[in-house]
Amino acid sequence: MDYVVVALLGALVGGGELIARYRDAPARALHNLPAYSYVALNALASLAALKLIHIYGWTFGASAASGAARWTQILVAGTGAMALFRTSLFTIHVGDKDVGVGPIAFLQIFRDATDRAVDRLRAKARSDQVATIMQGLSYAKASAGLPPYCLALMQNVPSDEQVSLTKSLALLDEAQIDEAVKVRILGLQLMNVVGPAVLTAAVASLRDEMKNA
Repeated sequence: MDYVVVALLGALVGGGELIARYRDAPARALHNLPAYSYVALNALASLAALKLIHIYGWTFGASAASGAARWTQILVAGTGAMALFRTSLFTIHVGDKDVGVGPIAFLQIFRDATDRAVDRLRAKARSDQVATIMQGLSYAKASAGLPPYCLALMQNVPSDEQVSLTKSLALLDEAQIDEAVKVRILGLQLMNVVGPAVLTAAVASLRDEMKNA
């Protein structure tokens, strides 16, 4: 039972990390083979950590007699195993980058591969979605009214995300590209923060005011 609980905790940690990285559609980001592999890696790391804890008898200061040691071991293995994988024995400077040498190098390679695979799977769906949602909108009208309206619909967007969005939209506004492309990029930027459902609702509410003349 201990190993089952630890594996579930490890899987939740891995799944939570992917959800945090793909906020526009977290459920879809998890339901694909690369994501399953990454979650499984987290679960296996937690199982290995618990095995090591049992072998060396680590109790982390908890009393074995009270049963607290058992649950401490489970929590440490389930939630802290990937922290071990993120450690580096030392750092070397390669070109203009600092590269960690140790377990983190293996994890980084696997996570980068997972990110690229999930990104490729999500790219087509996002492209189709934003093309449908933003069809027929004027960039000038949409860029003026849609971002503040979307943020007003949401109640808990962190201030740092709002600042980052504002900077990204300012750069987009200055870009010398076709307005039909810019309006879709605007939709993608907003989708990253508020998700496709909120963006769809906002555009539906304001479509008449944002249509191309």
